[in-house]
Amino acid sequence: MTDDDCVKFLQMALPRLGLHWPGYRRVRGLVRKRLGKRLRDLRISNLRAYVPYIENHYEEWDALDQLCRIPISRFYRDCGVFERLEHEVLPALAETAAARSRSNLACWSACCASGEEAYTLVLLWRLRIKRRFPQLQLRIVATDIDAHLLERARSGCYRSSSLKALPEDLLTAGFTRRETQFCVRNEFRSIDFLQQDMRKVVPDEEFDLVLCRNAALTYFAPPLRCKVMQRVISRVRRSGALVIGIHESLPQGLSEMVPWPGARAIYRRRDADAVPTD
Repeated sequence: MTDDDCVKFLQMALPRLGLHWPGYRRVRGLVRKRLGKRLRDLRISNLRAYVPYIENHYEEWDALDQLCRIPISRFYRDCGVFERLEHEVLPALAETAAARSRSNLACWSACCASGEEAYTLVLLWRLRIKRRFPQLQLRIVATDIDAHLLERARSGCYRSSSLKALPEDLLTAGFTRRETQFCVRNEFRSIDFLQQDMRKVVPDEEFDLVLCRNAALTYFAPPLRCKVMQRVISRVRRSGALVIGIHESLPQGLSEMVPWPGARAIYRRRDADAVPTD
């Protein structure tokens, strides 16, 4: 299978799945490798022969959809975002929650893959922020479509390559070493991991903080992207925050969200009585 063959196939197939070819340019090598294995498993000689196969076997579109999932994740990914969350966003959200006499701060990690983002939030909160807000508990819901990745997340064990960007104090306090892996200590495992396809369903509650990074806005086709992000934003509490990928942008028309002052890829949802600004 040549790279050109793979590109032409993806440009044809991805729209059928509600996915967006430009988002796959840099990761097409991974998808190409998966496609090659799938063809060998099916004993199909090439992509030209695969096209009529998927047209005549509708269930194969689900298999292809799985091949096109990109589970790239690591601890403290885009460190500047987490520094902003630690020093500004989470404290501000916590102050609002405390002022409203709430007992918890609710967060949602969407498309969480194997859980690195969610655990990073727990470590930041418990080890660096919570002492300022002892009355508040951090509650995290983390969702992903992939059951295998969620099992890895629940196991909480990772190779050192996933932890390279994590600050040393968080690594030391948060993990125990088990042979070639680092495992999250039990006291930092208070995360609800749920299997959900965000194209179809989102958690049925509101959150103070939602992280939807490097997934919907990168890989979903524009119509689906807008629909999904409207659902996501509906789950952001008034005055709550939304974090997207640093190379992503929100679809036009989502006037509920305004940029967090001075922050990249972080937005705040307007209060119900906020006056729109140009």
